[in-house]
Amino acid sequence: MNVRITYEKDELQRDTYEEIIERVCNEGALIYGLGPNAELSVVLCGNDYIRGLNKKYRNTDSPTDVLSFALNEGEEDGYDGPDTALLGDIVISLDKAAGQAEEYGHTFERELAYLTVHGMLHILGYDHMTEEDKAEMRREEEFILRRLGYVRKGESL
Repeated sequence: MNVRITYEKDELQRDTYEEIIERVCNEGALIYGLGPNAELSVVLCGNDYIRGLNKKYRNTDSPTDVLSFALNEGEEDGYDGPDTALLGDIVISLDKAAGQAEEYGHTFERELAYLTVHGMLHILGYDHMTEEDKAEMRREEEFILRRLGYVRKGESL
């Protein structure tokens, strides 16, 4: 899988962010059978940037933690198989990630990994509109995070 990571501002760039995101995306690619041509774009930004996108695309004038833009959205099955090249874009607010890590009592790295897998699952067709869908998505998120060792505080592998 090819993961292209860009930043709203150059000063946000950290190698550790890129390592976490690539690790999560590659694990997701392995689990969901995404081929080597699968491509995902991830933008790391601040609250003001993601707020603008949230307002434009979701008509919600507030920052959010992660937005996903699947290129095949609306297609019945979502992901079309290993020959699909461009899957979509994930936008993650580093400000929200830091705040939520503190709020939930776990590391920033775990929160960044969570937001990455959450965004990736949306691109692959998962959603959380119903309680059943939410539970299924949460199981998938935790499965991937546990495989990579990103557990919540107090949890063990």
